[in-house]
Amino acid sequence: MVTPGKVEVVAPIKVAEHKIHQFVQDKQQWIIQALAKIAAKSQLHNKLAPAVYGHGAEIPYQGASYKLAVRPTKLKRIKIEFCQEFVAHVPDALTIKDHSVEIKEALIRWMKKESKSQVERLVKQHAEKKQLFPQTIKIKTQKSRWGSCGIHNDININWLLIIAPPEVLEYVVVHELCHIKVRNHSVHFWALVAEHLPDYQNRRQWLKKHGSSLMMGL
Repeated sequence: MVTPGKVEVVAPIKVAEHKIHQFVQDKQQWIIQALAKIAAKSQLHNKLAPAVYGHGAEIPYQGASYKLAVRPTKLKRIKIEFCQEFVAHVPDALTIKDHSVEIKEALIRWMKKESKSQVERLVKQHAEKKQLFPQTIKIKTQKSRWGSCGIHNDININWLLIIAPPEVLEYVVVHELCHIKVRNHSVHFWALVAEHLPDYQNRRQWLKKHGSSLMMGL
């Protein structure tokens, strides 16, 4: 059994120790490859978000990382702005210890709003081509799904996709739009997705590879 940083061999009591060592020696290359795969996989599961939301923190957004600047304001509520960096305008009344939690909550509100705007733009961009018009569009917090299409053609998109590269968000939107016409994942479904996004497989692969980190959120 190969686990992170550990190799365990289970053998009958009567097997000689030198045979166990020989077995491990024979399987050395496989063990090295297995350990490498486990290490790579664990790295993918690292959280993308910072531990503390303070001045200079790195905030994940659209497949990149941007600095966070914290500035005082006379406003009563934290205001988030973005222009090649995130700026959190923090009310003077807030205590230092409250900054991180409050800024995180403000960033989430901002990203949910931005997600809705971008999803609506993508729907407008792709829907007319094959008459894939959703009944409603909702941005949700989901722990195990990136999107869904209801029986009445209601489209739900996970706001965490705003952290991923823009083409990944586009893929999920197109994926759910195509379910309006084809409810399963048949050859016909994927052909429809490909008509909108010929390179959808690359985008899908990115989500499979980095989805665990993405799902950990901010």
